[in-house]
Amino acid sequence: MSRLFQPLTQRSLTVRNRIAVSPMCQYSANDGVPGDWHLVHLGARATGGAGAVIAEATAVSAEGRISPADTGLWNDAQGEAWARIVRFIAAQGATPGVQLAHAGRKASTAAPWLGGGALAPGDGGWTPVAPSPLAFSARSPQPRELSAAEIANVVDDFACAAWRARAAGFRLIEIHAAHGYLLHQFLSPLSNRRRDAYGGCFDNRVRLLLEVVDAVRKVWPERLPLWLRVSATDWAAGGWDIEQSAALARLVAHRGVDLIDVSSGGLVAEAKVPVAPGYQVPFAARIRREANIATGAVGMITTPEQAESILAEGAADVVLLARELLRDPNFPLRAAKALGAEAPVPEQYLRAW
Repeated sequence: MSRLFQPLTQRSLTVRNRIAVSPMCQYSANDGVPGDWHLVHLGARATGGAGAVIAEATAVSAEGRISPADTGLWNDAQGEAWARIVRFIAAQGATPGVQLAHAGRKASTAAPWLGGGALAPGDGGWTPVAPSPLAFSARSPQPRELSAAEIANVVDDFACAAWRARAAGFRLIEIHAAHGYLLHQFLSPLSNRRRDAYGGCFDNRVRLLLEVVDAVRKVWPERLPLWLRVSATDWAAGGWDIEQSAALARLVAHRGVDLIDVSSGGLVAEAKVPVAPGYQVPFAARIRREANIATGAVGMITTPEQAESILAEGAADVVLLARELLRDPNFPLRAAKALGAEAPVPEQYLRAW
């Protein structure tokens, strides 16, 4: 039997297969409210056979958006708009999930097709916040350092967003602590130069993330799984690395996190990343082995055979696909046929299969 098409059960939730739609920003929301584009984009991946469909990095506060066009879950109107999309995803047999995020110093930028540059307050932007007043790059604005009270507000924002995700009907939450966004900024000594309880040693740098995990887990039903995305390494000397990632995974495994979604990079603009097919899979395998926790593999996974081998070799429990699912929303159906597995083809499409 194909490992890729075996169901995954975590807590009381069973996902129909091991293919998850990786969160992919669409930069198409209005005041944080998802619309028809998100319904069609995410709905197509659900009808295409994915096991879990995880919505894009969704901001827990207005200042936590990457761009003004990011989706959010900081007010009830956003939650109500998500509910419509969630219902459609679930009706196709897929598990609806959402990634909760705060962009930190990488906030207030234009959409990629508009250049992706920093937006000044007069152009619809705002002043980003961060653990320390260190800009992401020479082209980025200097962020404002968060106070201790503001850090507590960030924790509350994640909890409130998780509550709204629950009310909207999502069945899976992923906390975004990767790719150089706020929680990752606190983890890495390259971006966190604080001298209080949230900076310095490893225990201090992981403090905010642990507080966020605890706060989310308190409002997120015990019967539903919680995932965490990390960058296993900054790909930069003196930064966050795989040893610290494994240590963090051991900590959160005892605090209610059910799977570590293992990516890398994003914190340092000039990092040299050795991109190649499956280049991040060894990180997922190591965390799975050393922390005794389920992991997700992501990054240039493009063929059914490659995805199958990652799971068959025990490197990960799930594969998360991004660009390949942009190219082909029906990749899971095609993979099932290639691997001799039963494909979850919608009745409306049976005549094509």
